[in-house]
Amino acid sequence: MPDLVPLGEAIKTGNRDDAVRLTQEAIDASVPAQQILDVMVVAMDDVGRKFQRSEIFVPEMLIAARAMKESMAVLEPLLVAAGIKPVAKVIIGTVAGDLHDIGKNLVAMMWKGANFDVIDLGTNVPANKFVEAVQQHQPQLVGLSALLTTTMPAIKITVDALKAADLDVAKIIIGGAPVTQEYADQVGADGYAPDAASAVEVARRLLATAA
Repeated sequence: MPDLVPLGEAIKTGNRDDAVRLTQEAIDASVPAQQILDVMVVAMDDVGRKFQRSEIFVPEMLIAARAMKESMAVLEPLLVAAGIKPVAKVIIGTVAGDLHDIGKNLVAMMWKGANFDVIDLGTNVPANKFVEAVQQHQPQLVGLSALLTTTMPAIKITVDALKAADLDVAKIIIGGAPVTQEYADQVGADGYAPDAASAVEVARRLLATAA
Protein backbone atom coordinates (compact mmCIF):
# COMPACT_ATOMS: atom_id res chain seq x y z
CA MET A 1 0.00 0.00 0.00
CA PRO A 2 1.50 3.37 -1.00
CA ASP A 3 2.58 5.96 1.54
CA LEU A 4 -0.03 8.73 1.51
CA VAL A 5 2.18 11.33 3.21
CA PRO A 6 3.41 12.71 -0.16
CA LEU A 7 -0.21 13.24 -1.21
CA GLY A 8 -0.85 15.37 1.85
CA GLU A 9 2.35 17.33 1.21
CA ALA A 10 1.43 17.89 -2.45
CA ILE A 11 -1.90 19.38 -1.38
CA LYS A 12 -0.33 21.55 1.31
CA THR A 13 2.23 22.96 -1.13
CA GLY A 14 -0.34 23.37 -3.90
CA ASN A 15 1.37 20.98 -6.32
CA ARG A 16 -1.68 20.08 -8.41
CA ASP A 17 0.07 17.69 -10.80
CA ASP A 18 1.59 15.63 -7.99
CA ALA A 19 -1.64 15.72 -5.97
CA VAL A 20 -3.68 14.35 -8.86
CA ARG A 21 -1.05 11.75 -9.78
CA LEU A 22 -0.67 10.52 -6.20
CA THR A 23 -4.44 10.35 -5.75
CA GLN A 24 -4.72 8.19 -8.86
CA GLU A 25 -1.82 6.00 -7.73
CA ALA A 26 -3.52 5.44 -4.37
CA ILE A 27 -6.76 4.53 -6.15
CA ASP A 28 -4.91 2.16 -8.48
CA ALA A 29 -3.31 0.52 -5.43
CA SER A 30 -6.80 -0.09 -3.97
CA VAL A 31 -6.35 2.24 -1.02
CA PRO A 32 -9.85 2.76 0.48
CA ALA A 33 -11.47 6.00 -0.64
CA GLN A 34 -12.15 7.08 2.95
CA GLN A 35 -8.47 6.70 3.80
CA ILE A 36 -7.44 8.88 0.85
CA LEU A 37 -10.07 11.46 1.77
CA ASP A 38 -8.90 11.57 5.38
CA VAL A 39 -5.36 12.44 4.26
CA MET A 40 -6.70 15.25 2.06
CA VAL A 41 -8.89 16.72 4.81
CA VAL A 42 -6.05 16.63 7.35
CA ALA A 43 -3.80 18.39 4.83
CA MET A 44 -6.32 21.19 4.29
CA ASP A 45 -6.86 21.52 8.04
CA ASP A 46 -3.11 22.05 8.38
CA VAL A 47 -3.23 24.69 5.63
CA GLY A 48 -6.01 26.46 7.53
CA ARG A 49 -4.05 26.45 10.79
CA LYS A 50 -0.94 27.82 9.07
CA PHE A 51 -3.02 30.61 7.55
CA GLN A 52 -4.46 31.53 10.94
CA ARG A 53 -0.92 31.68 12.37
CA SER A 54 0.16 33.90 9.43
CA GLU A 55 2.69 31.28 8.33
CA ILE A 56 1.09 31.35 4.88
CA PHE A 57 -1.16 33.86 3.16
CA VAL A 58 -4.13 33.90 0.77
CA PRO A 59 -2.17 32.94 -2.40
CA GLU A 60 -0.69 29.84 -0.73
CA MET A 61 -4.04 28.84 0.71
CA LEU A 62 -5.65 29.32 -2.69
CA ILE A 63 -3.19 27.07 -4.55
CA ALA A 64 -3.53 24.41 -1.84
CA ALA A 65 -7.31 24.55 -2.16
CA ARG A 66 -7.04 24.19 -5.93
CA ALA A 67 -4.81 21.14 -5.57
CA MET A 68 -7.36 19.66 -3.17
CA LYS A 69 -10.19 20.43 -5.59
CA GLU A 70 -8.49 18.64 -8.49
CA SER A 71 -7.63 15.63 -6.34
CA MET A 72 -11.22 15.48 -5.10
CA ALA A 73 -12.43 15.41 -8.71
CA VAL A 74 -10.40 12.22 -9.19
CA LEU A 75 -11.55 10.67 -5.91
CA GLU A 76 -15.22 11.67 -6.02
CA PRO A 77 -16.51 8.76 -8.15
CA LEU A 78 -15.00 6.32 -5.64
CA LEU A 79 -16.54 8.16 -2.69
CA VAL A 80 -19.94 7.93 -4.36
CA ALA A 81 -19.45 4.25 -5.19
CA ALA A 82 -18.40 3.52 -1.61
CA GLY A 83 -21.42 5.36 -0.23
CA ILE A 84 -19.24 7.92 1.55
CA LYS A 85 -21.34 11.03 1.93
CA PRO A 86 -20.23 14.62 2.49
CA VAL A 87 -20.18 15.87 6.07
CA ALA A 88 -22.91 18.39 5.24
CA LYS A 89 -24.57 20.25 2.41
CA VAL A 90 -23.88 23.99 2.33
CA ILE A 91 -25.03 26.89 0.17
CA ILE A 92 -22.82 29.92 -0.35
CA GLY A 93 -23.16 33.18 -2.25
CA THR A 94 -22.25 36.85 -2.29
CA VAL A 95 -25.26 38.99 -1.39
CA ALA A 96 -27.24 41.30 -3.69
CA GLY A 97 -25.33 44.26 -5.08
CA ASP A 98 -21.89 42.73 -4.46
CA LEU A 99 -19.89 41.26 -7.35
CA HIS A 100 -16.79 40.26 -5.37
CA ASP A 101 -16.07 36.55 -5.38
CA ILE A 102 -12.46 35.83 -4.35
CA GLY A 103 -13.22 35.46 -0.63
CA LYS A 104 -16.41 33.55 -1.32
CA ASN A 105 -14.59 31.22 -3.71
CA LEU A 106 -11.87 30.57 -1.15
CA VAL A 107 -14.41 29.70 1.54
CA ALA A 108 -16.17 27.39 -0.92
CA MET A 109 -12.91 25.62 -1.70
CA MET A 110 -11.99 25.28 1.97
CA TRP A 111 -15.44 23.82 2.68
CA LYS A 112 -15.00 21.36 -0.19
CA GLY A 113 -11.63 20.50 1.30
CA ALA A 114 -13.40 19.64 4.55
CA ASN A 115 -15.70 17.26 2.61
CA PHE A 116 -18.75 19.51 2.47
CA ASP A 117 -21.10 19.38 -0.51
CA VAL A 118 -20.96 23.02 -1.64
CA ILE A 119 -23.63 24.68 -3.78
CA ASP A 120 -22.23 28.01 -4.98
CA LEU A 121 -24.88 30.52 -6.04
CA GLY A 122 -22.28 33.00 -7.30
CA THR A 123 -22.31 36.76 -6.77
CA ASN A 124 -25.01 39.44 -6.56
CA VAL A 125 -27.51 36.91 -5.21
CA PRO A 126 -30.85 38.40 -4.08
CA ALA A 127 -32.47 37.20 -0.87
CA ASN A 128 -35.25 35.33 -2.67
CA LYS A 129 -32.68 33.26 -4.58
CA PHE A 130 -31.10 32.17 -1.31
CA VAL A 131 -34.55 31.20 -0.01
CA GLU A 132 -35.35 29.25 -3.19
CA ALA A 133 -32.00 27.45 -3.05
CA VAL A 134 -32.49 26.48 0.59
CA GLN A 135 -35.99 25.20 -0.16
CA GLN A 136 -34.66 23.18 -3.08
CA HIS A 137 -31.46 21.76 -1.61
CA GLN A 138 -32.22 21.58 2.14
CA PRO A 139 -28.68 22.42 3.29
CA GLN A 140 -27.45 22.37 6.87
CA LEU A 141 -25.55 25.65 6.43
CA VAL A 142 -25.85 28.87 4.42
CA GLY A 143 -22.87 31.17 3.92
CA LEU A 144 -23.42 34.85 3.07
CA SER A 145 -20.52 37.00 1.88
CA ALA A 146 -20.19 40.77 1.43
CA LEU A 147 -17.04 42.75 0.71
CA LEU A 148 -18.51 46.25 0.64
CA THR A 149 -19.99 48.22 3.53
CA THR A 150 -22.69 49.36 1.10
CA THR A 151 -23.84 45.77 0.58
CA MET A 152 -23.87 44.80 4.25
CA PRO A 153 -27.59 45.68 4.57
CA ALA A 154 -28.26 42.93 2.02
CA ILE A 155 -26.93 40.44 4.57
CA LYS A 156 -29.63 41.47 7.04
CA ILE A 157 -32.29 41.38 4.32
CA THR A 158 -31.20 37.85 3.38
CA VAL A 159 -31.04 36.62 6.98
CA ASP A 160 -34.51 38.06 7.62
CA ALA A 161 -35.86 36.43 4.45
CA LEU A 162 -34.46 33.03 5.40
CA LYS A 163 -35.93 33.29 8.89
CA ALA A 164 -39.29 34.57 7.57
CA ALA A 165 -39.51 31.57 5.25
CA ASP A 166 -39.48 29.42 8.40
CA LEU A 167 -37.05 26.95 6.87
CA ASP A 168 -36.32 24.12 9.27
CA VAL A 169 -32.72 23.89 8.29
CA ALA A 170 -29.81 25.93 7.89
CA LYS A 171 -27.52 27.66 10.25
CA ILE A 172 -26.38 30.96 8.75
CA ILE A 173 -22.70 31.98 8.63
CA ILE A 174 -21.69 35.45 7.44
CA GLY A 175 -18.33 36.93 6.52
CA GLY A 176 -16.44 39.45 4.42
CA ALA A 177 -14.07 42.35 4.95
CA PRO A 178 -16.50 44.78 6.65
CA VAL A 179 -18.36 42.12 8.65
CA THR A 180 -17.78 41.65 12.38
CA GLN A 181 -19.01 39.38 15.15
CA GLU A 182 -20.99 42.32 16.49
CA TYR A 183 -22.75 42.73 13.14
CA ALA A 184 -23.43 38.99 12.98
CA ASP A 185 -25.10 39.23 16.39
CA GLN A 186 -27.13 42.26 15.29
CA VAL A 187 -28.56 40.59 12.18
CA GLY A 188 -29.23 37.27 13.89
CA ALA A 189 -26.67 35.13 12.06
CA ASP A 190 -25.64 31.89 13.75
CA GLY A 191 -21.95 32.30 13.04
CA TYR A 192 -19.27 34.73 11.88
CA ALA A 193 -16.12 33.74 9.99
CA PRO A 194 -13.35 36.34 9.74
CA ASP A 195 -11.50 34.29 7.10
CA ALA A 196 -11.75 31.13 5.00
CA ALA A 197 -9.94 28.91 7.48
CA SER A 198 -12.23 30.06 10.28
CA ALA A 199 -15.23 29.28 8.07
CA VAL A 200 -14.39 25.58 8.33
CA GLU A 201 -14.10 25.72 12.12
CA VAL A 202 -17.31 27.72 12.53
CA ALA A 203 -19.20 25.38 10.21
CA ARG A 204 -18.04 22.31 12.11
CA ARG A 205 -19.00 23.90 15.43
CA LEU A 206 -22.48 24.81 14.22
CA LEU A 207 -22.99 21.33 12.77
CA ALA A 208 -21.94 19.80 16.09
CA THR A 209 -24.41 21.93 18.05
CA ALA A 210 -27.20 21.11 15.59
CA ALA A 211 -26.59 17.37 15.82
